[in-house]
Amino acid sequence: MTTSINGLIITPLKIIEDGRGSVMHMLRSDAPHFDRFGEIYFSTALPGAVKAWKRHKKITLNIAVPIGKIRLVVYDDRADSSSFKKLDEFILGPNDQYALITIPPMVWSGFQNIGTTVSLLANCATIPHDTGEADQLNMDDTSIEFDWSAR
Repeated sequence: MTTSINGLIITPLKIIEDGRGSVMHMLRSDAPHFDRFGEIYFSTALPGAVKAWKRHKKITLNIAVPIGKIRLVVYDDRADSSSFKKLDEFILGPNDQYALITIPPMVWSGFQNIGTTVSLLANCATIPHDTGEADQLNMDDTSIEFDWSAR
């Protein structure tokens, strides 16, 4: 898995399984890409549901999908970025690609459950949630050229 988005980091994660279940790694404070802890939250999505678009002004997101199958899409509209107008798409989940996606501030992101059961997205954000800190667009806003229904 690779990215064309400047500042976005992809970190493969381990799943350790035995006859009783599994341990799924996500983020350690001694990891080179760890910045700081603000809050951890979980977002569920029903099959087919889209949650898009959001751009945080200050927060770095650290996203993993421990349950289900999620399409995560990121779009860079930072005019001063080497990846200006680039879009990347990732399929994440324990049975697909189990990885941590670190999304820097000012990069748009959205996700869709493309599985057949409820999916769970986990995010370890670098600062606590602040309603005035993020920008939002409707999922079909034409400023981001991505059709959630066509995929």
